[in-house]
Amino acid sequence: MPNAPITADPADLHARAVSAWFGERKVLDRVSLAMPAGQVTALIGPSGCGKSTFLRILNRMHELVPSASLAGEVLLDGVDVYAPQRRFTEVRAHVGMVFQKPNPFPAMSIYDNVTAGLKLTGRRLSRAQKDDLVESCLIKAGLWNEVADRLRQPGGALSGGQQQRLCIARSLAVSPRVLLMDEPCSALDPTSTRRIEETIRELMHEVTIVIVTHNMQQAARISDRCAFFLAEQGTPGRIVEHGTTEAMFGAPTDPRTADYIHGRFG
Repeated sequence: MPNAPITADPADLHARAVSAWFGERKVLDRVSLAMPAGQVTALIGPSGCGKSTFLRILNRMHELVPSASLAGEVLLDGVDVYAPQRRFTEVRAHVGMVFQKPNPFPAMSIYDNVTAGLKLTGRRLSRAQKDDLVESCLIKAGLWNEVADRLRQPGGALSGGQQQRLCIARSLAVSPRVLLMDEPCSALDPTSTRRIEETIRELMHEVTIVIVTHNMQQAARISDRCAFFLAEQGTPGRIVEHGTTEAMFGAPTDPRTADYIHGRFG
């Protein structure tokens, strides 16, 4: 059985009064949200209300856009990820990202896809340790049984759902404490979606997960907490309501939340 560690302990993530701009256009207004360690937090709301921007702020990908700026704090176990002494590469090692469209390195082997992030974090492993790590991460991502006999084949030859699970395995290989997922199932068939959801529930005790989803049934199935984002009449996105998934779906306090969850708009 592989013994290489996959993740450190899951971390608490806390956004405090986060606002964001693209040039002069303000897209988020004073968003505060606690995302507890070892839980799945779902970000829900219509398109264009800032959910994906907020997600990218959590691991400093927002700053890759030349016109982007922000205010507020993002605390990882109480330490601001935007503090001057924090390097963005260090932050992204702790806070991984899985995108809407699977993005494995297509010509690189399945094995090398999993280990691709190790160079960025400076981790040096022996061949045996790498073998253990690849097996461990693929097991955690629910992919090992399907690819164990073809690890040297290109990652681009896998199906869409398998590619997305490969991307999850790649993210896990650098031992993140938080995993961000931006609509990871939106391009997948129902069977692949179910496998990804199973993977999320299995991972939640090892890594804090924050997921953007437009699928209300998915949010209800996999998340412990929800935050409902809304941008009304040209105003920046903000959180209307947040809380446990059970409360948000069972007895929301804001009628706009109930309307969105029950498909009356969005």
